[in-house]
Amino acid sequence: MLDRLFRLSEHRSNTRTELLAGVTTFLTMAYIIFLQPAVLSGAIAGTPTGMDFGAVTTATCLAAALGCGLMAFLARYPIAQAPGMGENFFFVATVGAIAAAAQEGSIQLGTTQPWQLALGIVFVAGVLFIAVSLLGVQSKLLEAISPSMRHAIAVGIGLFIAFIGLRNAGLVVVAGGNLHLNPQFASPDLIVFFFGLLVTASLHALRVRGSIIWGILAATALAVALKLGLPWLPESISGSAVIKESKLMRDFFIADRLVAPPPPLGPTLLKMDLVKTLSFSMLHFTLPFILIFLFMDVFDTLGTLIGVSEQAGLIREGKLPRMKEALLSDAIGTTAGAALGTSTVTSFIESAAGVEQGGRTGLTALVVAVLFLLALAFSPVVEMIGNFPPITAPALVVVGALMAGNVTKIEWSNPAESMPAFLIVIGIPLTYSIADGLALGFVSYPLVKVLAGQGRDVKWLMYVMAAVLVAYFVLVRAAAA
Repeated sequence: MLDRLFRLSEHRSNTRTELLAGVTTFLTMAYIIFLQPAVLSGAIAGTPTGMDFGAVTTATCLAAALGCGLMAFLARYPIAQAPGMGENFFFVATVGAIAAAAQEGSIQLGTTQPWQLALGIVFVAGVLFIAVSLLGVQSKLLEAISPSMRHAIAVGIGLFIAFIGLRNAGLVVVAGGNLHLNPQFASPDLIVFFFGLLVTASLHALRVRGSIIWGILAATALAVALKLGLPWLPESISGSAVIKESKLMRDFFIADRLVAPPPPLGPTLLKMDLVKTLSFSMLHFTLPFILIFLFMDVFDTLGTLIGVSEQAGLIREGKLPRMKEALLSDAIGTTAGAALGTSTVTSFIESAAGVEQGGRTGLTALVVAVLFLLALAFSPVVEMIGNFPPITAPALVVVGALMAGNVTKIEWSNPAESMPAFLIVIGIPLTYSIADGLALGFVSYPLVKVLAGQGRDVKWLMYVMAAVLVAYFVLVRAAAA
């Protein structure tokens, strides 16, 4: 039945491989279950937004499960969805901007809370995304993107994933406004990371199936052993600053039980204020934010779809079958997520981890959907792994390295192709945004090609997209900044 439904044989896959890929993808993105409510509630910044932490946790799991389920059955791709990083921080910034505008008297909220208006903005952006998906513009856009640009997207996302992994591990740190290598190699956090990376990379080099998930399990086992064993070491070791100040000693905990009841959803369910969001007196304020959320969702999803699908070999002759269904899954997930009480749902770049484990069909996404639902009950174990980033960081670094291999497929002999592609490669990790990185390449590509006398190679839609993106940044993004 599963073979017929997801066409496993056609994609040279099997149930075991897809299950393993789904578990791998889930483990690499499970951090969102606990990070999302920390961000949206304001707990991570110490500035409460008014959103209930527990309700956002439940909304996050339900929205992710719905998005993954839609991707599994509508598009049948091994790509998982959940409330996205970047969009969630912009959501909180929007809440702050709404509160500031209300305090200044430029907008009138009445009894509406700022976060309720922000949810309304996300909901409307999701509805617009549904309309864009149904129009099928994205399929023509994919056809307009040159092979070099598509490979560049995969490379850029790979570097982005690896960079996230290095930062999550604590190997790359921010000091004095600049990035630096953390020299504290004796830190338990880095020991766990390096051990997980060594296990994962070695097993992958030996072509052991499930190398990424074995690496995650090995890192988890070492983290537990260090947590239990370090306090018993001599005071000269256990009392050192590098150990006492490590995340392992401060934040990592060993789950004391397997199951726990999920938090109630009531405080955020259907609490978005659509009437005020779309009211004539408020639209001048909400419209720029709606457009920004729409832009971020469309291009984040488009970039992830292209990058992960390129890695999986799912793009055929410059086309991605069922792309409309894939974007529609994302759009519906965003709309439903806002109704549940969470920010924009988008395709996760961590899906590349599952693809690297052999995931090729919607069964991988379905497994992730089920695991998000189970996480509501098995939250202590999921939180133990997902709340300590050095455990899953090795998986991101390894996957990023593998995706970066697409750099050899870029047409470096033609600067008119390679220069815009290079802007995407460096733009995605340096701007910390897939959408912004794509914008750099999409704007520069037609300009460079025309000036190089190769304008005939550019599809008309790329000219339109470049003009739209320039107008967006000048008129919308800058105004809302």
